[in-house]
Amino acid sequence: MYVLLATTIVLLMGGLLMIYSASSVSAYVKEGNSYFYLIKQLRFVVLGVLALFVASRWNFRGRGLLSAEIGAWAVYAASLVGLVLVPIIGISSGGAQRWLLFGTTTIQPSEYAKLGCLLVTAVLLAAYNKRKIDGKQFLIRLLGMLVPVVALVMLQPDMGTTMSILISVFLLLWLGGIDWRVLAGTGIGGIGLAVLMIFVEGYRMDRLTGFMDPWADPLDKGYQIIQATYAFGSGGLTGVGLGLSRQKFAYLPAAHTDFIFAIIGEEAGLLGTLVVVLAFVAFAYAGTRIALDCKDPFGRLMAGGLTAMIATQAVMNMAAVTGLMPVTGIPLPLVSYGGSSLTFTMGCIGLILAVARHSRVAARAKIRDVSESKGNVRASTSERRRDSGPHLSGVDGGRTASRRRA
Repeated sequence: MYVLLATTIVLLMGGLLMIYSASSVSAYVKEGNSYFYLIKQLRFVVLGVLALFVASRWNFRGRGLLSAEIGAWAVYAASLVGLVLVPIIGISSGGAQRWLLFGTTTIQPSEYAKLGCLLVTAVLLAAYNKRKIDGKQFLIRLLGMLVPVVALVMLQPDMGTTMSILISVFLLLWLGGIDWRVLAGTGIGGIGLAVLMIFVEGYRMDRLTGFMDPWADPLDKGYQIIQATYAFGSGGLTGVGLGLSRQKFAYLPAAHTDFIFAIIGEEAGLLGTLVVVLAFVAFAYAGTRIALDCKDPFGRLMAGGLTAMIATQAVMNMAAVTGLMPVTGIPLPLVSYGGSSLTFTMGCIGLILAVARHSRVAARAKIRDVSESKGNVRASTSERRRDSGPHLSGVDGGRTASRRRA
């Protein structure tokens, strides 16, 4: 629990520092204020901390409106409504329509759809493992939940988020003990669907060809990955120094969002990127330990699934920025700029902490029960000793008196 909180704080504070460094130039040019994006992110941090606290207090073992099943379906339903509203009243940016505008704040419903899908999958898995539903019912409900979300997210279009949802659900099914043959078939089908989606959209093919050979079109398809490579190359082992990045001067697009890991590599070098990687490794370890220590089926699946999802997003982002996979548009959790991503991730961490809190309460209750039972045993033993004392003395006394009369 404390390791999870420590790594969260380290990534969050490091993210704020790098957001300011990466965005200061573009913020001054566009907004006239170098602190513009940092101030906005600080507001999101406040909302994220609030989301973490509220989520950490959720008693998923409760009944009624706060029960695991109702809570999971409520999050899913709210995110689904948001996804439906996006093509109707959503705002567009960069050729995609993914956000809803609330005052001066934008919300990306697809971020919260990840959480809804994972929570509902955990509920269905827990019911399946308890034999409350059979395999057929489980599959029908799972597909009935996933298909509308995947379809609406792909319409935005946002293949990166779609991949994140499907990979997270796949990992949760694996954690839930689903037969490996079913998982293999699901994985093969998912890969085939991804390949099909790449070929039907030109810009996805451009990303793929840019990934395969960025120097074939260095000014367009391969531009981002080439500029990111320059950033890492300039950073070397120890970096050029905080705030001294050259790529942030309008060379590297999305420097403070999707490609912030490249700015970290440039300013803090290989050592800085390793700190980020190790922080996410520690985060994944802590979340996994919390999941394994939980005895409740739903809590164990929720903590394991959310940990896997956050870690998977981090791997996908770092792999894309370093050229190990095509660019997906997935931000680096807790580090990249973005309100929806940050508040969503903090809320997920709060849910993992709720599982840890439940395990600690359960462990304390078990220790208390054991102590009380030991106390009862001692009390009953003392009572037996007190009760047996007079009888033994009486018998002994009777025998002594008899001997004297004799």
